[in-house]
Amino acid sequence: MKLVVFGLSVSSSWGNGHATLWRGLIRALGALGHRVVFYERDLPFYAEHRDLPTLLDGELRLYSSWDDMLAQAAADVRDADVAMVTSYCPDGIRATELLLSSATGVRVFYDLDTPITLDRLRRGEPVPYLGPDGLAGYDLVLSYTGGSALTQLQRLLGARRVLPLYGSVDPEVHFPVAPVERFRADLSYLGTYAEDRQQALLQFFIAPAQRLPHRRFVLGGAQYPQVFPWTDNVFFVRHLPPAEHSAFYCSSRLTLNITRAPMAQMGYCPSGRLFEAAACGVPILSDAWAGLDEFFEIGREILVAENTDDAVAALEISDERLANMARAARERVLADHTARQRALQLVAALESAAAVGAN
Repeated sequence: MKLVVFGLSVSSSWGNGHATLWRGLIRALGALGHRVVFYERDLPFYAEHRDLPTLLDGELRLYSSWDDMLAQAAADVRDADVAMVTSYCPDGIRATELLLSSATGVRVFYDLDTPITLDRLRRGEPVPYLGPDGLAGYDLVLSYTGGSALTQLQRLLGARRVLPLYGSVDPEVHFPVAPVERFRADLSYLGTYAEDRQQALLQFFIAPAQRLPHRRFVLGGAQYPQVFPWTDNVFFVRHLPPAEHSAFYCSSRLTLNITRAPMAQMGYCPSGRLFEAAACGVPILSDAWAGLDEFFEIGREILVAENTDDAVAALEISDERLANMARAARERVLADHTARQRALQLVAALESAAAVGAN
């Protein structure tokens, strides 16, 4: 198949989780014999932090303005077996109009930010990547979040056919490596700053650091404000490209996963960071949310914290138990949550949607 995608970014992982996911999916789809053409608006803040200027396993079309590339995009869409728009695509509404007005194959919307989308709707705020008709015109809607989110996409946005397509990891990018001294940590956290994650970050990362001054805590990510409750044992690493994620995780005795508040409230929302850390063979401490046990066995493959006391207790667990947990989590991820498995699920969903459309 030829898949044409209008997305947020694949060329830069700075400040977003879309790029890493798409790189793994595109590589896996290419290995399965499919072709992906990815349209990305050339935004300045991504251009300044571009860590994948060339998409070796697909075709990247960077563009400065929608009008300048419309003719080429229209030709690609007409020739496509699948045309897709994703959440946070800067030209999502115009891309949707192009798809729905073209003679193309299966029309797909992939919401990688479903709880954020639904939260904005409930607040009466505009969703900049959705037009007035919501998702009604698409043949298939994919959601990074499962559970009740799927029915809400149908009820609130008119989606006709909805399926989950969760995050994943590319084992060729994330795998066990030797630790690096500057990343060395008793507890690490890797993630872009988000206001709706800050309370959990304070509870599960900063508060334990304040209680355990003899422990070393390392935080990595982009967009953190200058005013932040740093302590003498909390060290900051600015945004890391995916190529350095493995070293960051593997330098940690334990790494922390924190879910954005709307996603945690909705549940069934595994962050790609969960799968990345597990693929690196690193034990994980996560915040709690409904559906987590669908992806990892709690207590055997992952630890869960409900409060600061839980996070502190996790740091006192023996090295042997943490190693066993990390081994079990890596086995689980390689069996169930790789980019290849998600690519196979995506192809099956697309083929099913095409068959329904043909009838």
